[in-house]
Amino acid sequence: MSDRRPRAAWRRAPEPPATASPAQTSAPAPAPASRPSVVQATLYRDGRRVSSPATLAETFRQLREHPEGMAWIGLHRPTESELHSLAAEFDLHELAVEDAMEAHQRPKLERYGDTLFVVLRAARYLDAQEEVDFGELHVFVGPDFVITVRHGAAPDLSAVRHRMEKDPDLLALGPEAVLYAILDAVVDGYAPVVAGVQNDIDEIETEVFGGDPAVSRRIYELSREMVEFQRATRPLVGMLHGLMAGFAKYGTDEELQRYLRDVADHVTHTSERVDGFRQALTEILTVNATLVTQQQNAEMRALAEAGFEQNEEIKKISSWAAILFAPTLVGTIYGMNFDNMPELHWAGGYPFAVLLMAVVCTSLYVVFKRKDWL
Repeated sequence: MSDRRPRAAWRRAPEPPATASPAQTSAPAPAPASRPSVVQATLYRDGRRVSSPATLAETFRQLREHPEGMAWIGLHRPTESELHSLAAEFDLHELAVEDAMEAHQRPKLERYGDTLFVVLRAARYLDAQEEVDFGELHVFVGPDFVITVRHGAAPDLSAVRHRMEKDPDLLALGPEAVLYAILDAVVDGYAPVVAGVQNDIDEIETEVFGGDPAVSRRIYELSREMVEFQRATRPLVGMLHGLMAGFAKYGTDEELQRYLRDVADHVTHTSERVDGFRQALTEILTVNATLVTQQQNAEMRALAEAGFEQNEEIKKISSWAAILFAPTLVGTIYGMNFDNMPELHWAGGYPFAVLLMAVVCTSLYVVFKRKDWL
């Protein structure tokens, strides 16, 4: 990436005004004012800031006047016209420009001639909501320019810019140094996310064994965030190793080589932690499902035992009701006071009725006792 060619070889040359007619040499329309999407446009020379143009048109003009300098243009959700203006000025590939406009891209690295196009997924941990917020960053790196297109709140590139301006020797190494600083900022931003997720997992483990019924939803939501986090970190490992493989071909400075290797180590460590988080959440979800099942089984067992006890009580009540019903029935019939009833005037009628009641009650008692109803 450090091989530099004349600007005329990779940028559209301005139209020569010498042979134009007076009507054609009228002053061009003034460039529109910079929209809020242009966060900052800065020109550097020998690692030091020389100007901060207010518009993209002014940035282009100053860069033409000082081709030995470097432009760093930061955009936040730019308009289509702004991206087309940058594409025409810096000869950006149309596929890369289309990706930068549409966003929602996976991390990747593409080379279009002398220009690198890098897509990064930044992340930040929101303490209040206890969730991970993801942002998307597109970086165009050319021989003398860096263009960052940010979609989302993360990362904070102003901190990267201030850090680089405090180290002119590093910034003097050119656009490659800016790219590696951006990569380092994105990767360093993963550390608070890893710490926050680890704390969430510790809390979830406590909630699982504490029987919190809402923990299943929290596990599911955190698992989805870890899938997104994995998609952000895993491709970076291959991307950085691809950059490292091109050190010799593109004559990358030795200091930047060490810098990139350190970033690659951090990415690998973060990717391994994220993989471990996904595995841990899967195991926690399995344990939670087992505990929920055990709890449900215990509740069903308790309901069954309560039902069994109720059935036993009902059996006893039913048995005694049947035993007491027999004498009640006999007494009711012979208490109707009709004159023409059999054995109504029989001298042994009363002893017979009492004996009949006793025999029936005893028989019912024996039957229910054998059936363990009493």
